[in-house]
Amino acid sequence: MQTSLIDTALGPVTVRHTRVVSGTATILLHGAAGSWTTWLPAIEAAGGAEATDDLVVPDLPGWGDSPAVTAELSPESLARAVATVARALGYRRWRVVGHSMGGFIALELAVLEPAATVSVLLVSATTLGGRGDRLGRGGLTGAAPSLALMLAGMRLLAAAGAAAAPFVRWLDRRRLLGLLLAPLFAGRQPGAVHELARDLRPAAFVRAVECLRRYPAAERWSRIACPVMAVHGDHDLFSPADDDARLAGIIPRFATLTLPATGHFGHVERPGVLAGVLRSR
Repeated sequence: MQTSLIDTALGPVTVRHTRVVSGTATILLHGAAGSWTTWLPAIEAAGGAEATDDLVVPDLPGWGDSPAVTAELSPESLARAVATVARALGYRRWRVVGHSMGGFIALELAVLEPAATVSVLLVSATTLGGRGDRLGRGGLTGAAPSLALMLAGMRLLAAAGAAAAPFVRWLDRRRLLGLLLAPLFAGRQPGAVHELARDLRPAAFVRAVECLRRYPAAERWSRIACPVMAVHGDHDLFSPADDDARLAGIIPRFATLTLPATGHFGHVERPGVLAGVLRSR
């Protein structure tokens, strides 16, 4: 897999990608608690980078190896940065797979680029049922208590500044981070927890949730023309199944699939499911 640095309006974006074979890319967008590395289990299950042509896996601006000014991050600016990256690599069309916050960005990309976006696959997308801008003060706690709790922790880490990263690594070394992040998974995932310890960006996470709560999803997502499939685990505390009914009333071509014995990281816990998507052409 090659690594490129591509200039966007939000700053340089680091992107891992495989060879260009067709004019249609498969773009993988990570969530607010990770980076491009969360997709590695699915890529490996698909046979590795050598078996997955036209794959585009960026570190979104503000995460991983893509620095950005946190205050400039928004669903629209992130989606436009993704489109810039794909076009710089030579693609005119794309299928988008988004996990958690990445699913949110994937849907915004489908709104902004209806002709270029072939399909969207949501993996445990944190959408709040498309009603983020209607929850009101304190509404996040009632709608998504696990997300609200994690947000509180991220705010503390963001306030800690430079001391946050070594503290999180200390928790990881003492095997305490796995206990704190246990609600994310249906079973033990020490490898994934270790990656999260390295990739946590508290300030960007807080900014992402703030944007999610103000975003007029019902109005925006009703414009989506491509098919959208939502996949989530039956133990996912961040993307509850009752969100599906609300999204089905907003997004015209919407379908769902529930993965048994799976939490919020379906592409990590059940990488073989997504491997089939990566191999399909």
